[in-house]
Amino acid sequence: MRNNYSNVAIALLTAMSSQAYAADKTIQKDENDIETVVITASPLARTVLQSATPVSILGGEELDQNQAATLGDTLKNEPGVHSSYYGPVASSPIIRGLDGPRVKIVQNGLGASDASRIGPDHQVSTETSTANQIEVLRGPATLLYGSGAIGGVVNVVDDRLPLTTQDEFSGEVFAQYDDVSNGKTVSTNLNAGAGDFAFHVDAYNRNTDDYDIPVPADIDEEGGSSTLTNSAIDASGFNFGAGWVTDDTQAAFAYGRMDSEYGLPSEEDVYIKLKQDRYQGVIDWNNLDGFISSVHSQNAYTDYQHSEIEDGEIGTTFKNESIESRLWAEHTPLNGWKGVVGLHYNNSDFQAIGEEAFTPPSETDSIAAFVMEEKQVDVLLWQLGARVEQTTHDVDNSFFTELTTDNAISFDDKNHTAFSGSAGVVWSINDNHSLAFNYAYSQRAPSATEMYSYGPHIGSGTYEIGGEFEIEENDGEYSVAQISGDMDKEISNNIDVTYRFNTDSWSASVSVYSNYIDNYIFEDYTGLVVNDGSFITSDAYDALAEAGLASDEESDGLPVVVFAQQDAHLYGYEAQVDWHFADDWRVEVFSDYTRAKLDSGGNVPRTPPMRFGSTLHYEYGNWHTEVGVTRNSKQDKVADYETETDGYTMLSASANYYLELDDVDMTFYLKGENLGDTEGRVHSSYVKDEVPLPGRALSVGVRATF
Repeated sequence: MRNNYSNVAIALLTAMSSQAYAADKTIQKDENDIETVVITASPLARTVLQSATPVSILGGEELDQNQAATLGDTLKNEPGVHSSYYGPVASSPIIRGLDGPRVKIVQNGLGASDASRIGPDHQVSTETSTANQIEVLRGPATLLYGSGAIGGVVNVVDDRLPLTTQDEFSGEVFAQYDDVSNGKTVSTNLNAGAGDFAFHVDAYNRNTDDYDIPVPADIDEEGGSSTLTNSAIDASGFNFGAGWVTDDTQAAFAYGRMDSEYGLPSEEDVYIKLKQDRYQGVIDWNNLDGFISSVHSQNAYTDYQHSEIEDGEIGTTFKNESIESRLWAEHTPLNGWKGVVGLHYNNSDFQAIGEEAFTPPSETDSIAAFVMEEKQVDVLLWQLGARVEQTTHDVDNSFFTELTTDNAISFDDKNHTAFSGSAGVVWSINDNHSLAFNYAYSQRAPSATEMYSYGPHIGSGTYEIGGEFEIEENDGEYSVAQISGDMDKEISNNIDVTYRFNTDSWSASVSVYSNYIDNYIFEDYTGLVVNDGSFITSDAYDALAEAGLASDEESDGLPVVVFAQQDAHLYGYEAQVDWHFADDWRVEVFSDYTRAKLDSGGNVPRTPPMRFGSTLHYEYGNWHTEVGVTRNSKQDKVADYETETDGYTMLSASANYYLELDDVDMTFYLKGENLGDTEGRVHSSYVKDEVPLPGRALSVGVRATF
């Protein structure tokens, strides 16, 4: 067996098994896991049932079953979580209709520090094949992670920071093949210890060809290739970690490397070459005397770079060098209140260099103080928190000197102070029923990309203009000018109500939410397109193209979007029911829905549609089988210049066989996805009309745990 060691301070000693012996297999979800598996993303060591904020944890066999090449695809069947989908690699989570800079992606509690928050065509630099737990916090989760997390947080937890010693050598080896892309994936996790020292090594390799599709890639094409051109992957990585553990002190350090090459399906001649080096450390001082009972420090340095290569030449290179530190202390109970106070610092030096750089180099500094407290009063668990954060953007104005404008463009440093607070209560009605309420007030400073973008973003197929600019018209000619004021902070007022029910044979969770966001930032289509460096109306461009007079530069024909601000209201629900209705049978049913409206009466762009699905499980001896169906509804509540997306239904099935060989647990599996070979277009994707989901896919794999 392999333990999931907590990587996020406060000595979270609860562990869960990633693979049980065949004799201990149960078709029913273990409700004890819900009660004991700690949310490592919370410094208060809460479990799912103790959280006023809706949380789900994907771990153990469930994570193994849903594992995919990207974080977005791994989580796409979690209620409330969809995927941006830009092909088989660049796919990141969308939580309750919010993505990009509003969803924080963290690795063992600290930011992934890649370029995925900048554009949908950029890979999330986390790896699911070596993870042992993925936590999804829905709704504003800004108190620990920063003002950028008003949509939610995804925390990928692995063992690279070993904080628990072990006397025996343990680990896991995994291998998988799929026929839809001729994909081959192998990974390994190894853990060892000696006295007070602990060690960890993991590694993975993934290689695929272009994947098969059930219809032509272009939605308007009647014939074409049965594979999605330029969708291949070649990726590898490793992590090494060492820890020192005593009764009162824990310290661990890790180094990781990621290398990846992947194609951009909407750009047939372009592929991305990515590399990342990450250093991460943690120190815990426990059992202290006095009011402060423990102190915890997390630190990470990340050096990220990817280059977009066209015809063998580097076109644009994106770099992000970041330093992040979090220091917090846990205090002894004060009038029944226990909690933590802390400081959080983050520095990010981001650059986009090359012909297609659409945002200037910028350095962002943020420093914050936070407090989180909770108190049990009879059957009520009260939870309070607050955070104040100062963010500074320093932009390199030389980026704008090469642009053709009538006005000189120059920006001073931008400073924003953001405040966030939350108040929640968990009411344990009885042993089986609980009700949680949570209110969160969150402020988010605009990102550098949202403020300063000015250029063609080929990956998303748009020409982006930041919110610090405006488009002016003079006698039918359009130009861009710097505005006199500043973009406003987003202000979110979010209310969550969650009902949970658990018995020996039933478990259910239903959450409803309402999120009013003032000054919501979104990409607003202007109705203009680019032609030979100038802006003209789309009708004028169509006329030029029909006459053969349109320019043939790569950016020509791109629609012009501006980062606009308007009040918005997002509301919806997530629901999941699990019923163990016979000794060997279990059925799961889930559904989610987000409605996102702008104050003007329009719709927020690229909002995922309603979704519902069900999975039937059956177990016989060492066999576990399941059949699932998921329906993605039609999305016809669209923004201006956005097209509707047809609904589709996906059918899946799998069979696992468990075998115990001395001290090794073997799992053999066969899995089928999209068994109906159905056309699927992801509405939240910028490139949905050029990049359909994969066709019928069969995969076989083996996992050995020892």
